[in-house]
Amino acid sequence: MSLNVALQMDPVETIDINGDSTFAMGLEAQKRGHKLFHYLVEDMSFVNDKVKAHAKPLEFRREEGNHYTLGSPRHIDLGDDIDVILMRQDPPFHMGYITATHILEHIHPKTLVVNDPASVRNAPEKIFLTRFPDLMPPTMITMNGDDVRSFRKQYGDIIVKPLYGNGGAGVFRIKEDDQNLSSLIEMFQEFYGEPFIVQKYLSDVRRGDKRIILVDGEAVGAINRVPGEGEVRSNMHVGGEARKTELTAREQEICEAIGPILKEQGQIFVGIDVIGDYLTEINVTSPTGIQEIQRFDGTDISALIWNAIEAKL
Repeated sequence: MSLNVALQMDPVETIDINGDSTFAMGLEAQKRGHKLFHYLVEDMSFVNDKVKAHAKPLEFRREEGNHYTLGSPRHIDLGDDIDVILMRQDPPFHMGYITATHILEHIHPKTLVVNDPASVRNAPEKIFLTRFPDLMPPTMITMNGDDVRSFRKQYGDIIVKPLYGNGGAGVFRIKEDDQNLSSLIEMFQEFYGEPFIVQKYLSDVRRGDKRIILVDGEAVGAINRVPGEGEVRSNMHVGGEARKTELTAREQEICEAIGPILKEQGQIFVGIDVIGDYLTEINVTSPTGIQEIQRFDGTDISALIWNAIEAKL
């Protein structure tokens, strides 16, 4: 079975071939005989009853500095010419991202979109988390400064971060005696103009923030991301160190609790973040980590993802 696969993602020139999950998935698709096409979100249009894109044939290679070849652009019908779309553009999750999910709904599931666009739209990482109150740390979503100050008074040491951010950007730790809280609240209110998220600081983050990958609702691998010295964020984008790990009994419990819901919603490729005993994020838009997991324990998650995709077709 040879499939036409479109990668809706950021520019291929910017790919880190040793860390990018989309790159690994693209290589696996080629290995199976599938044909790749690449387009940016701004190259996609809804025209009457069709969804079209100016897409370029794409070939990936694991060669540093020479990792891709793009052909001449073609104006293709994503509903008729493409079998699978990997929706892999990075957040932030904003109106442009939401609009793209609405447009892709017109062709899904005839053209299988991974992950399901309606489910992605309804599951922003830090809001989807709130469906599982027994698994998450003490959490508040608000724009109200007095409520944030009350939250800090109750829990002492807190984390404040954008509701729709990614990659660790804009994450602040505010301790009990920190005098910058009011200024930070004002900055978030003015800069983002939307609610932000406040959580109790979890000291277990010093031992790592675990990224666990689920494929079609099943946990298939994990890495532990340890923050650098003097850093509260463990994201690898900001210097977090990836380490080999195994799932604890509590982490298995978390995966078993959320896995059936992810599968039901068509969330084939999901990365969750766990600190200590708590689920802190559910990443459904553009999860990462599969190359690091394969280097540590040999698990080929790209192959597992494509097995799941092909089974659905």
